[in-house]
Amino acid sequence: MHKVGFFRSIQLKFIIIYILLLLLAVQLIGTFFTSQLEDNLKEGFEDTINNQMELLSYNLELVFNKDRNENEEGRTEEEVVRQEVSDIVAKLTTDDITNVIVVDNQSIIIGTNSNLEEVGQRITREIIQQVLFFDTSQQNTFINQETDETVSVRVDPIVNKEGTVVGAIYLESSLQQGVYNQLDEINKIFFQGALLAITISAIIGVLVARTITKPIKEMRRQAQVMAKGDFTQKVNVYGKDEIGQLSEAFNDLNSRLKHSYATIEEERWKLSSVLSNMSDGVIATDNAGSITLMNEAAGILVGRNPDDMIGDDLLDMLQLEDKLIDISELQDSGSMIIDFSDDNQVFLIRASFSTVKDDENEITGFITVLNDVTEEEKIEQERRDFVSNVSHELRTPLTTMKSYLEALADGAWEDREIAPKFLEVTQNETERMIRMVNDLLQLSKMDADEYPLHKERTEFVEFFHHVIDRFEMHLPETITLNRELPNKRYSVWIDKDKMTQVLDNIISNSVKYSPEGGNINLRLESKQHFLLITIQDEGMGIAYDKLEKIFERFYRADKARTRKFGGTGLGLAITKELVEAHHGRIWAKSREGYGTTIYFTLPLIKKKRRDNK
Repeated sequence: MHKVGFFRSIQLKFIIIYILLLLLAVQLIGTFFTSQLEDNLKEGFEDTINNQMELLSYNLELVFNKDRNENEEGRTEEEVVRQEVSDIVAKLTTDDITNVIVVDNQSIIIGTNSNLEEVGQRITREIIQQVLFFDTSQQNTFINQETDETVSVRVDPIVNKEGTVVGAIYLESSLQQGVYNQLDEINKIFFQGALLAITISAIIGVLVARTITKPIKEMRRQAQVMAKGDFTQKVNVYGKDEIGQLSEAFNDLNSRLKHSYATIEEERWKLSSVLSNMSDGVIATDNAGSITLMNEAAGILVGRNPDDMIGDDLLDMLQLEDKLIDISELQDSGSMIIDFSDDNQVFLIRASFSTVKDDENEITGFITVLNDVTEEEKIEQERRDFVSNVSHELRTPLTTMKSYLEALADGAWEDREIAPKFLEVTQNETERMIRMVNDLLQLSKMDADEYPLHKERTEFVEFFHHVIDRFEMHLPETITLNRELPNKRYSVWIDKDKMTQVLDNIISNSVKYSPEGGNINLRLESKQHFLLITIQDEGMGIAYDKLEKIFERFYRADKARTRKFGGTGLGLAITKELVEAHHGRIWAKSREGYGTTIYFTLPLIKKKRRDNK
């Protein structure tokens, strides 16, 4: 479940609704407030201008109505009036009035607060002419094109004591400074206050929204934790309202799920433990043959990762698609041997099948149990081959003995020339069977670990010379033994009798298969931790594909020639067992027509061990 972003959360929705309601209220209040404030400011501004105009009119009327009998300092009356008017206009310091012009009844400017150079000039503004002519006040509003400000203009007449118009007052006042600038400042303050109110409202909205969304978020978070199998946490209950009751119901659901999950988990762990510790492979499938469960042992047997096989077809994995058309045929198969062998290794698996049924006896799946029966089948085949070979090897001498004994019984025993030959053949075959039986007993004891070795420290070069000397006493003159032994001392830990048997078997075979005038080379080399013994003949050699089989029981590279020399086919098998019992290794190299070389190794006694002996 993905985390809900803030911009998609219900908390933001609460805040937006709260702020929108506040903005609507502020907008309504602001509109009404601004409208009323503008009216009040205009009314106050007009009152201020009227008061200024009345005061100015009163002072100017006093100037025009003043009696002047004598001119001060020789100035004319006109000059005195202008001076007094200028003084009165200059004292007008209000910021609301931007321009004041006082004219006489001839439209001659006699005073101004803006451009003094205009004093004495005639002004031709229509609004002033109307006031002078009609003796009525005029008022107008226009927008100054240069400053883009709203300007209010008022012109009042100046009358003397007799009621005659003697002049006019032209007064300009800026509504921008007097009204709209104040209105803008107030709107700015109101806007800042609105922003502050919205900010505070947003904060309050967040707090209010959190009281609603916090329990919901906790339940959502707890649901995610529960989905992962953790039922230890509880949702906090903040009240007794609907959300509080929902939290209590959620906690109750958590407790019930925890109990159910614990029960299921216990059963699952039991099943997992049983499957994991089984040496047999177990595969569970649905009724369509798709794999739903596979333990580690099954994965090892079929050479696949169990996790990767979930959902694959069972028949394809077991390579049974050609043998079975439908998965339902498995229930009739019982068990079968499946060959997973390749060119390098024999590998056989026994698969046993059973069905899984529901309460209505409908098949819902299959259980397949796999066992590695390679060794069993191999042992069984070796047993059959062994029985066959022993039977064959014993039958040949027995058949020969039976034939010669029947001939003797039929009267050949009376023939002094034939009878001794028949008895000699019978004796040779009997000795051959005795040797074969002794070899079989020896191999049987070695297989059952009932053939103990009596090892002792031995100087191998001297021991090897002794064995070769014994052979040379009975060696045919046509065969030569060539010794290539170092003049050093090498100590090994061996059973002398068993090692003598090993050398006898190898050298005897070399003598048997060597041609007349042949040489047998006997070598000894010291390696880092072992001795390498080499026995090389110049016989007929062995084919490459048969070379690894010469150490198997009853195997003969040339059966006719082996029987001619009285061999049992067990000598090299016994030799291999004895060498390996001494922790050595034996192998052979050969080429047909170029002889055979037998190699075997024996571990050297370590220096510290030799020093302690």
